Amino acid sequence: MAVIALASASGSPGVTTTALGLSLLWPRPVLLVEADPTGGSALLAGYFRGTREYQAGLIELALTSNSIRDGLAEVSQRIDGTHVSFVAGTRSHSQAPALRDLWLPLSNELAELESTGQDVIVDAGRLGLVGSPEPLLAQADLTLVLTRTNLPALSAVRSWVDSVQRGTFEWRQTGVVVVGDGQPYGAREVSRVLNSPVVAALPEDPESAAVFSRGAQPPKRFETGPLARGLQAATASIHSTVSRHRSELLEGARP
Repeated sequence: MAVIALASASGSPGVTTTALGLSLLWPRPVLLVEADPTGGSALLAGYFRGTREYQAGLIELALTSNSIRDGLAEVSQRIDGTHVSFVAGTRSHSQAPALRDLWLPLSNELAELESTGQDVIVDAGRLGLVGSPEPLLAQADLTLVLTRTNLPALSAVRSWVDSVQRGTFEWRQTGVVVVGDGQPYGAREVSRVLNSPVVAALPEDPESAAVFSRGAQPPKRFETGPLARGLQAATASIHSTVSRHRSELLEGARP
């Protein structure tokens, strides 16, 4: 495994919630990068409920005089009691343009973390915004677009999927994650409509989602509830998808 990027085409399908949920259940050490250009750390304000102050993040990394590798180590923060570290996003959307020259060298550095036994999950936020971390999306081993299954959401994500398939965006490998599977459409229907593989399908579980999005108290059977099971299945599917793609690339490179 290496770098997994999550983004959305419209609305609020739960990119940040899914990115954090996957990170906390990830089987290996993982770095979560808050690259959403809308600004404001969703982890600090949501998961930590404002009890953890901003120390450093992407903007400090962009301004560092050190190497990206050294700077990344300095701005990464640990989530106590887990194998998750994170890099906080910008404080304001107005800072997003200042990161333009950071994305490419950062994407190269993130790819190197796999050799250290650490994977990366990128919360890229909504696609198409000013300051969107396009190099992170392009260099990720797997770029996942999250969507709900109603018609307006599917219409929005279809435009982006079509653009990727036409080669407008040079993403290495793309997939879809549906949130609210079966409400009203299921994963198979979504895959057929979008002509794109659905890598994972997550249930609508607002009580459990609130644990990740705003630091709510875990409900009963949280660790075995619908969202936890969905995230675990998503993790396995992501691993399988990346491994299969790498095997195909190796097979294609053989004489």
